Amino acid sequence: MGRRPRNAEGKGGRALIMAGKDDKLSPATRLVTGGRSGDFADHVVNPPVWRASTHLYADCAALREGVKTNEDGRFFYGRRGAPTQWALCEALTELEPGAYGTVLYPSGVAAIVGSLMAVLKAGDVLLVTDNAYDPTRSAAMGILKRFGVEHRFFDPLDHAAYEAAFCERTKAIMLEVPGSLTFEVCDIPALARIARDKGATSILDNTWATALGFAGLSHGCDIVVTALTKHVGGHSDLMMGAASAGERWYRRMRQTSQQLGHVVSPDDAALALRGLRTMGIRLERESATALALAQWLEAREDVAHVLCPMLPGAPGHETWRRDFTGGCGLFSFVLKGRDDAARCRLVDALQLFGIGYSWGGFESLALPFHVEPIRSRMAWPKPGWGVEDRYAIRLSIGLEDPQDLIADLERGFAAMNEG
Repeated sequence: MGRRPRNAEGKGGRALIMAGKDDKLSPATRLVTGGRSGDFADHVVNPPVWRASTHLYADCAALREGVKTNEDGRFFYGRRGAPTQWALCEALTELEPGAYGTVLYPSGVAAIVGSLMAVLKAGDVLLVTDNAYDPTRSAAMGILKRFGVEHRFFDPLDHAAYEAAFCERTKAIMLEVPGSLTFEVCDIPALARIARDKGATSILDNTWATALGFAGLSHGCDIVVTALTKHVGGHSDLMMGAASAGERWYRRMRQTSQQLGHVVSPDDAALALRGLRTMGIRLERESATALALAQWLEAREDVAHVLCPMLPGAPGHETWRRDFTGGCGLFSFVLKGRDDAARCRLVDALQLFGIGYSWGGFESLALPFHVEPIRSRMAWPKPGWGVEDRYAIRLSIGLEDPQDLIADLERGFAAMNEG
């Protein structure tokens, strides 16, 4: 599943306009119009849900002709998708400047691993940013290692050490911005440029900002991965991932994905399309609330550090302001001189913030986390911090009223300080 359907031409003017897609349309408009170029477009707003494992051919000649092509928009077999999945791929491709096509995966992790497996082979070296999503690290140390790929972690803020980590076998770089849990904002254009000069392919996990907030391919990366489970779905009810790229890597990812048997259900694709339509306004609301909460937390004496790139004066803010056009509701804060028991008292007392993994849904979440087990190159606590300033909480901000969320955090801090 990937390239938008070239042969899905509607019979009316609207469908043809959608298929031709005006490149001058803003991202907000593309969220609404994307993936609506099929024959259905003159009759219904949403692409129908096509549930089909078997695609039928008119005759033997058509059957034999079917194996000669492998692209979206052409029926073959259910594992290659049908109009619902193709519509989602089309919409995602149109959101990513420079993308030739998009491949769908059953989860964000599957998209990360599938992209890496499309690029790497036994004997290659993979460089992984030290602040990557933990399952990304696990994949490098697990399945990729078992298949003969060597991994090396690097500090994305130390360009000299990063460049020194390359060797003649380095074929891929795994980047993430901002860093998972700790939200460092690295210089993606510079890191991608070094990788390209060294002959390596750069893969970016861009789930935090999405293509609306950061155009990964335009900033020099070769492949951009997004966990659609998060902002695109937006309602905490589906698992899915996607990877977009130029033609070379798109075709390689598509082939690898098909060989691995990756497929997403049409029902989940329809949910992702539904979530995509409102993602822009949800991100705006979540970002505004997150910034308000970050500023409130910054003023508290029992908070040592607020790790939120959108917050003026926070680490990485200047780079974020230079490269990004938006943010989201995910950030962390570090308690001042407290221990794990105090942190748990705070989190356990929250009533509006749920305790759980994932993020990007309409509901707010709080997650206590430990950094040390998932870092190899980057120090924690960070240089210049107090030695006891290490216990952090990640917040995913949803669509609740900001003042209600602040009151809930006040309740949590009161419980922490009473212990």
